[in-house]
Amino acid sequence: MTKISSYIEKVNQANRKALSIFLTAGFPAKENFVELALSVLENGADMLEIGIPFSDPLADGPTIQQSSQTALENGVNMKDVFSFCEKIKSKTDKPLILMGYANPIIKYGTKNFCEDALNSGAVGLIVPDVPIDEYESFYTNDFNNFEKILLTTPASSDERIKEIDKKGEGFVYCVSVTGTTGTRTNFDEHVLKNLERTYSLVTKNKMLIGFGISSPENIKTFLPFCDGVIVGSAVIKKINEDYKALPEFIRTLNNACELR
Repeated sequence: MTKISSYIEKVNQANRKALSIFLTAGFPAKENFVELALSVLENGADMLEIGIPFSDPLADGPTIQQSSQTALENGVNMKDVFSFCEKIKSKTDKPLILMGYANPIIKYGTKNFCEDALNSGAVGLIVPDVPIDEYESFYTNDFNNFEKILLTTPASSDERIKEIDKKGEGFVYCVSVTGTTGTRTNFDEHVLKNLERTYSLVTKNKMLIGFGISSPENIKTFLPFCDGVIVGSAVIKKINEDYKALPEFIRTLNNACELR
């Protein structure tokens, strides 16, 4: 099983930054989600983050909240998420990462969750509502075979960033701005200075930047301060507005990751 960090390194060695795309499992529909995910990978995503639908996604803005609600209304449950992963993984060697909240994982049972998730082909896990202070109590031995991806924020101190880098695996998820996920049109000098600071402190892992990235222009702005980027809300928005335009949108994001 390919390690996420090794995969990102391979992408970086090809003179480009990694592009990770977030999709909410079972959105906009259960029956064609696998087809959608494979299309995203075929059109330039290097990795896929698959969001586990949840009724109270605290870190997510209105766009992803709405997609999560739609998926729940579509009847998507944890077993469906694993089924989607298994079908996607049978057609690609690109890393699949699960992103979800602690409550549904605990309710499913951490041992069962980890066994089923790993059997489905997922290699990484992001749980944004588990802070590093609760790392040991949440990530029991059940999670040993997962790459546990931890998040930094603009409020993270230098010491905390170093601790997150030390304990985290796969990559460090650098949240670009304070607040929830969602598209933004620009990022001020303060944001860029913080990204530069965080990138200089992350020495063990690769670092990907997420939250607010909505365009090729955003990606180009961030390229000097990361090993890759994560795009979520802008992709969900594109699915809502013009489903058929999604492949071209992914290709433009992929092109922006090239180092010229």
